[in-house]
Amino acid sequence: MANPKGKFGKSRTRKRRANWKITAPGLGECPQCHAPKLPHRVCLECGYYDGREVIKKAEAK
Repeated sequence: MANPKGKFGKSRTRKRRANWKITAPGLGECPQCHAPKLPHRVCLECGYYDGREVIKKAEAK
């Protein structure tokens, strides 16, 4: 049965994991209210998607 000759060093393991970075989500601008929103999703501020109202939002008094 094949076995590894020796333990992998910390340097080798850390080089491999060096690119496991978290990236910020790519936010776009809502064309209706200009709030930042995720692409291909309904705007949480105004409720519009693709130029039409999908979710009715109550107006603040």
